[in-house]
Amino acid sequence: MTDTQLDAASAKLGSIYWKRNLAISLIGSFTTIVAMTLLLPFLPLYVEELGVSDHAAIVQWSGIAYGATFFAAALVAPLWGRLGDIYGRKLMLVRASLGMTLAISLMGMAGNVWQLVALRLFVGLAGGYASGSMVLVATQTPKDRSAWALGVLSSGIMAGNLVGPLIGGALPPIIGIRGTFLAAGAMIFLAFLATALLIKEEKSPARKQAAKASGGWKSVADKRPVIAMLATGMLLMFANMSIEPIITVYVAQLVPVEAQVTIISGVVMSAAALGSILSASWLGRLADRIGHWPVIAGALAVAGLLLIPQALVTSSWQLIILRFLMGAALGGLLACITAVIRHSVPDSAAGSILGLSISSQYVGQVAGPILGGFVGGHIGMRSVFLGTSVLLLAGAAYAWMVRPRDAERSRAA
Repeated sequence: MTDTQLDAASAKLGSIYWKRNLAISLIGSFTTIVAMTLLLPFLPLYVEELGVSDHAAIVQWSGIAYGATFFAAALVAPLWGRLGDIYGRKLMLVRASLGMTLAISLMGMAGNVWQLVALRLFVGLAGGYASGSMVLVATQTPKDRSAWALGVLSSGIMAGNLVGPLIGGALPPIIGIRGTFLAAGAMIFLAFLATALLIKEEKSPARKQAAKASGGWKSVADKRPVIAMLATGMLLMFANMSIEPIITVYVAQLVPVEAQVTIISGVVMSAAALGSILSASWLGRLADRIGHWPVIAGALAVAGLLLIPQALVTSSWQLIILRFLMGAALGGLLACITAVIRHSVPDSAAGSILGLSISSQYVGQVAGPILGGFVGGHIGMRSVFLGTSVLLLAGAAYAWMVRPRDAERSRAA
């Protein structure tokens, strides 16, 4: 058999441990994301506790500390992916969970804001458990179940993003901010133990040799589907994040009682995440049945159309419902993107290319709030919704045009 045939057979059959690995990856990803995001409600308070007194400086340092993790992670994601191709994906999860345990525990012992920023950078450099789990699950799950499995994993990751800030708001009054960091470190340490002891990955000397020789990108025969998915991943995160900076101000125009603005803004932000959590596995199962490309193009188109009435709402409940529906439309998109990339590249380069995909998503996650805030402030908040709608509809058209015409025949083969 050729390397390509071996890759195809491996993708179709998957690992005999794929269900166990999915369960542990799901629990570990949820746990690490909760630990990563629980600092959001009290980050400005902690920055102030570390000696920053000026209000503007507190806001600035909070933004720097929060963004440092994503900046560092975007730089090293392809590197960790390539090392995973060579030395094993489980090893990358063990490394990430141990590194995050140390970094987040040490955040509770920071003496000044510079140390906090440095540790947040270290989390980004050493972490990546959730993204590493996506690579492991994508490469070990049978091809005809891959989108469903990745959808389940995506639901766990999004649930962690939803639950983390809630726990971060509840724990500090009970055990203190520093104690909350230590508790988060202990939580990730449990994920480290579960990963090290329970995840099983078959050794593949042939894949290791192929990964060393391939160089990643140059081993991909048809790069068009991969490029399309890199762009789609960036667009997905851009669309999700472009609205975030203006939500509170936009809600203030819809809510007559000022005291209700923050709580309704929180509900609006959570509605999209809840919709994604509920739809991700179902859309993944649908993609396994009818193909990934129709689901990708359809999800982008529906989300783009749902953004138009969001620019025209007259009450907060309308915005909440529309955000929920938009989240539901986009819920399975990340799983489909990962599945398409996985089945478009040889196994020896899967980690490297999926690492590039993660980096492209981080680019969208950073660019979205910046551009959304600029357009909202200088042109108008409704323009953010309409502009993002145009981008999503264009992305849907692009995904449909570049889809491999034999994609469904090869999927069923």
